[in-house]
Amino acid sequence: MISSQTIQTSIDELKAITKVDLCVYDLSGGVVAATTAQPDITAELISGFAYSPADSQVIGVHHLLKIMDEGELLYVLVAKGVSEDVYMVGKIAVSQLQNLIIAYKERFDRNNFFQNLLLDNLLLVDIYNRAKKLHIEAAVPRAVFLVETHFEKDNIATELLRGIFSSQAGDYITAVDESSVILIKALEPDYTNETLMEVAEVIVTMMNTEAMLNVRVSFGTVAPELKDVSKSYKEAKMALDVGKIFYAERRTIAYSALGIGRLIYQLPMSLCKMFIEEIFGNNVPYDLDEETLTTINKFFENDLNVSETSRQLFVHRNTLVYRIEKLQKSTGLDLRDFDDALTFKIALMVVNYMKYQDSLDY
Repeated sequence: MISSQTIQTSIDELKAITKVDLCVYDLSGGVVAATTAQPDITAELISGFAYSPADSQVIGVHHLLKIMDEGELLYVLVAKGVSEDVYMVGKIAVSQLQNLIIAYKERFDRNNFFQNLLLDNLLLVDIYNRAKKLHIEAAVPRAVFLVETHFEKDNIATELLRGIFSSQAGDYITAVDESSVILIKALEPDYTNETLMEVAEVIVTMMNTEAMLNVRVSFGTVAPELKDVSKSYKEAKMALDVGKIFYAERRTIAYSALGIGRLIYQLPMSLCKMFIEEIFGNNVPYDLDEETLTTINKFFENDLNVSETSRQLFVHRNTLVYRIEKLQKSTGLDLRDFDDALTFKIALMVVNYMKYQDSLDY
């Protein structure tokens, strides 16, 4: 429903233009919004007019008019003055407020529609029927972007997103939980994966520069039709979770770029524990020191190239070899060997996944 503040702003603007005092009452005679500090008409008169068949009425120096929505009476508007001009101002105010009510109701209905669509609460036939009534195009490619915020920052993030993504362009913003805001982005036919990543990066940059919000953004694959939007949402949700575990340094993460992390995320814990025990026995590397982790990650980044890794780490080649051999003694895996390196990389990701699951248990 339209807020009293929106009604107040609307009649204040009309008062500034026409110099006519306006007041909006609810059906019991309570003041919803007014341009004068002391409306001088009684609740009994408002209530009596509300239940009369007349659309308008003059009582003393007041024009009373009804504000309707699809045949239902919502409010009574009072314009102070008996001249024909005052009556016309009242009619304009009624028209403006009725249009605002329709616009706000449609916005609410669209929000409700997309929430149910994302959560798979709609039948296929309902999706297309409701989309048609809400003037939402069905055959437009869309991608779902999930913006992780903190609960107290949700409103800020939502308003910032609405500042650059509008429903006129086919973009819709909603939420289904307290920890994130959802952008359903309409795409041009010539979109690319780079296009999606650019949108995610724009969101991260904007949130940081405009409101100092350090958000994380994930997105799913493109849904060619409206019915596939929920699939893109589920992918974005998985990408956000997988990104926290395996790619914590990234602020933007695409479902299509999750790689092996997506497979590990779907493994049962019993299988993970069995795999780790087979690889490491009792020497599971749960807490590697920062120096070792940096060395391992840089070594992998440089495709197991000892010379290039030592150069980038600013250490002597022999120092790097010493670190690798020390790790080999404790784990039994030589990172200079491709098979061992691959096994270690996967095992390290599985360990991180197990640690994440343990944290959820608490």
